[in-house]
Amino acid sequence: MLYQIYEMQRAMVEPFADFAQAASKFYNNPHSVFSKVPMAQRMAAGFNLVYRLGKDYEKPEFDLHNVEVDGVDVTIRERVEVDKPFCELRRFKRFSDDPHTLEAMLSQPVVLIVAPLSGHYATLLRDTVQSMLSGHKVYITDWKNARTVPLSEGEFHLDDYVNYVQEFIRYLQGRYGQCHVVSVCQPTVPVLAAVSLMASRGESTPLSMTMMGGPIDARRSPTAVNNLAETRSFEWFESNVIYEVPNNYPGAGRRVYPGFLQYSGFVAMNPDRHANSHYDYFKDLIKGDEASAEHHRKFYDEYNAVLDMDADYYLETIATVFQEYKLVNGTWNVRSEQGQPELVRPQDIKNTALLTVEGELDDISGSGQTRAAHDLCSGIKETARQHIEVQGAGHYGIFSGSRWRKTVYPQVRAFILSHQPAAATAASAAGHLSSVSDDAPMPESMMENYEPAKPEKTGQNSAPAPKQRDNHRARA
Repeated sequence: MLYQIYEMQRAMVEPFADFAQAASKFYNNPHSVFSKVPMAQRMAAGFNLVYRLGKDYEKPEFDLHNVEVDGVDVTIRERVEVDKPFCELRRFKRFSDDPHTLEAMLSQPVVLIVAPLSGHYATLLRDTVQSMLSGHKVYITDWKNARTVPLSEGEFHLDDYVNYVQEFIRYLQGRYGQCHVVSVCQPTVPVLAAVSLMASRGESTPLSMTMMGGPIDARRSPTAVNNLAETRSFEWFESNVIYEVPNNYPGAGRRVYPGFLQYSGFVAMNPDRHANSHYDYFKDLIKGDEASAEHHRKFYDEYNAVLDMDADYYLETIATVFQEYKLVNGTWNVRSEQGQPELVRPQDIKNTALLTVEGELDDISGSGQTRAAHDLCSGIKETARQHIEVQGAGHYGIFSGSRWRKTVYPQVRAFILSHQPAAATAASAAGHLSSVSDDAPMPESMMENYEPAKPEKTGQNSAPAPKQRDNHRARA
């Protein structure tokens, strides 16, 4: 019932938000008579703030159109490679007509970034993706809003998350022969489980795993997030945060942890900080400091956009990771796609290098929680391990912002490269120098008039072979 009440309230507030937006433009437009009245700038700023507090925030775009590779500007084409009911495997394909740049891109490592499914969209990792595109072929898990997934698509459990990750790894291995995995926050646990299961079965595992700010062992340096999960029972979460999706969405009837409740929790963790940020935005508008105001808008366009999580997945994550600590206790059984339970054994991982990253001031995943992966992965050689603690960084600082770009990413890139097998780059590039992309050739007759296409989907719940997607392209 709470979800329906929220939707009713949102529908009532929307006209007032639209009015506030229009009023702000009236007072701010130099050609309007309203801009001449006393305190017009303050009125415009106030109405603009009211509009942003009342508006509905939709899923943002990655909005990545180009990036520098070795000092050369290359074009980005975003596309969906694999479309699953609850997730899309999204590719950021790079194009250039510079032969030396193409040769460099062809030899760069393939990286699967596993984004969190914990409230915000994968676009929260935009900065992560943008940095890694300068030195890697990048794929990312783009999780879907559960309220948009019809009940006919079935349930989604934590086991399904693990199986999705394994499927995506196999897809990249089949396409390139190998890959690296980077997980940020929540997915560190299911990614470790996915790689562990692959190792236990004797499958080829990723060349490296980079785990950043995740609750591998939530018992260490518990934060407010951990304490809430520990002090409330499983039944409390099921009774107080789980609701059915209303009829005005495709996923009507699906049990979810609604995004608006998650957002309330995010804000409640630091209410003073958010209040001060909005007041600073108001002052920036009055001063005409558009650069600072735009920075605020971009941050909150992302921060305020939240998705619903499937109830089964959310509740199982609470129980498995934050209450029963099944991963570190060695009691976690994951049901495979064939329906068979398999015990997660991180000690079976031997051929995958491990890098863990923690922020000194992380208030979501406390100190030592991510580093615990080294204790579990006892089969990995010491020479294939590394830990980074980022001084002065909070949770978001380890994958976004100046600390990520200047301190963390260079070390992540160096670690991945150190575990990338030496490839015959000259031989690889020699047959593809007529290409304009980082892994596939294009006929020279098409190069002159080439324009990157808009994002596209390539199939439902499966990944077609490369030649079925683009017959004129070959794989590097």
